[in-house]
Amino acid sequence: MSNQIADIQRILSTEDDEFRKMLDEHHACESRLGELTTKNEVSIDEELEEKTLKKRKLQLKDQMAARIRSYETSNAMA
Repeated sequence: MSNQIADIQRILSTEDDEFRKMLDEHHACESRLGELTTKNEVSIDEELEEKTLKKRKLQLKDQMAARIRSYETSNAMA
């Protein structure tokens, strides 16, 4: 991640409640996925949960990237 994007992410996480919620949920998905990957045996329900978490994490990443691009665009014009 470039320094500029990291800076924008920090700004948005303090100024934009929705972005902060997405970031928190992304971290929660990451944490739970970490728990699941350390297990020796995973149930069918946990496999489904893992797939669902991966999809949700990717959705959140895409949404946050769009928000960052929007911030870059609006501030480039300012």
